Amino acid sequence: MIYISVVTIYVLALLGISVYKTRSVKSADDFMIAGRQVPVYMLVATLICTWIGSGSLFGTAGLTFRTGISELWFSAGAWVGILVVYLIAARVRRIAQYTLTDLLEKRYSQLAKVLGTITIIIAYMVIAGYQFKGGGRFISILSEGSVTPETGMIIAAILIIGFTVFAGMVSIVAIDIFNGSIMLLGMALTLPFAIAAHGGLGEVLATIQQTKPSHLSVMGGHDFFWVIGIILPTFLLLMSESSMYQKFSSAKDEKSARRAVMGMFIGVVLIETLMMLIALVGFAIYADDPRFFFADGSINRAMAEEIILRIGYEQLPVIVGSLLLAAGAAIILSTGNTFLMVTSTNITRDILQAFFFKNATQSQIVWMQRICIVVIGVLAYLMMSQFETILEMAFISYTMIGAALAPALLAAFFWKRVTRAAGVASIASGMLTVLSIAFLNALFKDSAEPLNVLGVVFPMDTDYIAIPAVIVSVATLIIVSLASPPPKDSDWQEFIEA
Repeated sequence: MIYISVVTIYVLALLGISVYKTRSVKSADDFMIAGRQVPVYMLVATLICTWIGSGSLFGTAGLTFRTGISELWFSAGAWVGILVVYLIAARVRRIAQYTLTDLLEKRYSQLAKVLGTITIIIAYMVIAGYQFKGGGRFISILSEGSVTPETGMIIAAILIIGFTVFAGMVSIVAIDIFNGSIMLLGMALTLPFAIAAHGGLGEVLATIQQTKPSHLSVMGGHDFFWVIGIILPTFLLLMSESSMYQKFSSAKDEKSARRAVMGMFIGVVLIETLMMLIALVGFAIYADDPRFFFADGSINRAMAEEIILRIGYEQLPVIVGSLLLAAGAAIILSTGNTFLMVTSTNITRDILQAFFFKNATQSQIVWMQRICIVVIGVLAYLMMSQFETILEMAFISYTMIGAALAPALLAAFFWKRVTRAAGVASIASGMLTVLSIAFLNALFKDSAEPLNVLGVVFPMDTDYIAIPAVIVSVATLIIVSLASPPPKDSDWQEFIEA
């Protein structure tokens, strides 16, 4: 009952802040990009909360339970991506567009913008959907099973959609300073208490060494292609994370945008490392628990994804457990808010305003976006039934965004020779490759005879889907660029500094 009370009070406090912030929404700029007046410390917090979501709380935890410390390859992809983003953050703020797709239109064409928007809508609905899925599991654990995960998903969806509708980016930035702080504090306190719950560090290491020694190996018993397969999705998603670019546009100036990225790097590395270590300790604690394993000894992936929350609920003192569970609520809410916000911004600006409501007033734009948030949230909820685990959803959505948008976006900032046609072709080929893989995986999921296409077997393990998608997208970008006339200097000058 204490856990439920603490989490409820925390969520209600965030709701109160969101309602209060509705008074400061006077224009579409306020709703979409917080009036371009966000200070560095708040931008750092909201950027961290953008990245640390259910994909980390559940997906990263589940991967650690399966592979041990080699999970850090998955996280490290994002860390490298953040450092690359640092190089372009100031330029993004200077160009000062609303969304990532605005950048694609400015460098390539309106068709690139439309394709990018379609990619983001599909992938971000999946990401928003697994916040609902994670929220459902969270509520089920919190209620000791009296609320089913399915009912919990409905409750989580209503809460996340409601939060986002209230005040848009102003609300998100305002509550993320609290969410980011409680995430860091909750994870930092949980680790030592979790270790103590299993008898100390020596006992934890001894249990892992006896049960699964490869969990303490950097490679975790995997090969180089597995490492590439799990690095690429997080690296490419981070590079083409539309919500980050939208938040860069919220910064007060270029210098603030760059400082915020470095703060984000420090915060994300610290929190994700703590999450990995907590899940690794959890493997030792639950190494003999039949809930986490099937009869043949293989790991129950869905259950493994709950390891951090299970530790909080079952192994920690009440005060520390309450803090960790409040952090879990913060993670789910903040990421769900952000991805609904970005997707609705893309639909409102890139489709509704661009083609149907060109003369809409500021008030009409805000209400259009609020309606979009509700519609997107409902569709995201309906999409969840297509996936079994949150990590699977994360790999598909990360690769969809990364393979389709990252090559064209990076080329815009770092390669003068890339052409407009190449950017469009790269986005289209990356998106279609991921959709094709997802379709074939679904089609042959329960087939007695897997499909073999040129040595590639379907269904394909989601750990590897980024590799073919990136190869197709990058190859298309290079070939079409070199086969096309060079672009005009005016096409790239604003994106590439001297």
